[in-house]
Amino acid sequence: MASIQSAVTNAIQDFGQINVLVNNAGFSLFGAFEYATESEIQKQISTNLLGVMNVTRALLPHFRQKKEGRIITLSSIGGVATFPLFTLYHATKWAVEGFMESLHYELQPFNIKVKLIEPGAVDTHLTGNTIESKSSTFQDYDQFVARVKKNLLNANPSNYDPPTAIAKVILRAATDHGRKLRYPVGNAKMVLMLRKLLPLVWFQSIVSRSNGI
Repeated sequence: MASIQSAVTNAIQDFGQINVLVNNAGFSLFGAFEYATESEIQKQISTNLLGVMNVTRALLPHFRQKKEGRIITLSSIGGVATFPLFTLYHATKWAVEGFMESLHYELQPFNIKVKLIEPGAVDTHLTGNTIESKSSTFQDYDQFVARVKKNLLNANPSNYDPPTAIAKVILRAATDHGRKLRYPVGNAKMVLMLRKLLPLVWFQSIVSRSNGI
């Protein structure tokens, strides 16, 4: 927390003020929940959720004093819909969605706007840097993990959204004078629409079939 506060203080000293915060740090842990070690769980939560909370909390006094500010947080399609073997990633992203939605109301009296960016698959290092939890003691999951992993590896990267598409939406959120909270991006729009409109059991069936379950 000390390093975060130092960064905020230095930025205000150098530029006079901060107008927009973009919470972007994150990674995904892949694997059956039983595989996960305590340290992996802590790292996933610390990076994806507590990091967002701590940076946001450090900037709130500045935004509140100047009666203006924008908090833009990179969430995910995984904060609204779930897919197998990303249990911890989904837990953090759903938490981020709830945290920011509640904060959206809490900060209205101070003219601080809260925005959630919800991309799907994006051609960035996040996909390549997904960390697979490994363990030799839970072999009962091996076949299931192999099937889901095969579908992930067979996904066509050309269907991923380019980073520029996400950057354009972030810019729109940073300059939008309204109080719109959620900004689905690119290939996430269709999935999120299906998640919203279909009965849950139908949507779950689609996810199961698409992952070879």
